Amino acid sequence: MGPLPRTLELFYDVLSPYSWLAFEVLCRYKNIWNVSLQLRPTLIAGIMKDSGNRPPALLPRKALYVKNDVRLLGQHLQVPIHLPKDFFFVVFEKGSLTAMRFLTVVKLEHPELLEKVSRELWMRIWSRDEDITEPQSILAAAENAGMSTGQAQELLERVSTPQVKNQLKETTEAACKYGPSTAAQ
Repeated sequence: MGPLPRTLELFYDVLSPYSWLAFEVLCRYKNIWNVSLQLRPTLIAGIMKDSGNRPPALLPRKALYVKNDVRLLGQHLQVPIHLPKDFFFVVFEKGSLTAMRFLTVVKLEHPELLEKVSRELWMRIWSRDEDITEPQSILAAAENAGMSTGQAQELLERVSTPQVKNQLKETTEAACKYGPSTAAQ
């Protein structure tokens, strides 16, 4: 019997293409690397606000770099990633709040489906240029990931509850507490 797996937490938001790339690599190799992967849906807007950071797409030179970098990494890692046609509207106007709240409910109620539902939401936004904010879009993603219509509808009805809002906020705050000294440990 080998050593016990190390626990690795992945704080992620489906709005982030880099998070999707990391997610796919970690899911792909977690058994080979002997890692217990803990998926932690988080709101990237909260992390940006807390850190005082600006999204790379708002900085012209970084935006050009990210566009090329994401394309090349997607090819290398064999992840079908493509920037949405109206990138700024999708990322900065629509955002991911409802989708991330939905994933928070999935983690609370059906954690065994979290990986599949997360992947399906990433596929919608980053592969097929489809919506992830409207209720019917979230339901379609959940159903494509193997959730029944009834289950998905029940979870979607809970996205605005204080429990779900607070859980997403707490997870986002936990992500913000990680820094250079804690990340290396």
